[in-house]
Amino acid sequence: MQTMKVFEDERVYDDSDDELDLIATKTKRAQWRHRRFGPAWVKLGRKVKYLGRDLNAYIEENRVSPSDAA
Repeated sequence: MQTMKVFEDERVYDDSDDELDLIATKTKRAQWRHRRFGPAWVKLGRKVKYLGRDLNAYIEENRVSPSDAA
């Protein structure tokens, strides 16, 4: 099965990038980071960054297939 690539694997996304709203709003991502939930992130000083490959992995981990329903 081919994995879905929504984000560029080699790109580093800034928390303010609009593309990240596909996953959740900036406020929701901040709440997730506080609770240690959501996609992996990197903190560089006060800047929050996301690696494209981590975002794609998060999407794949949370993929729901209707045929998997009980």
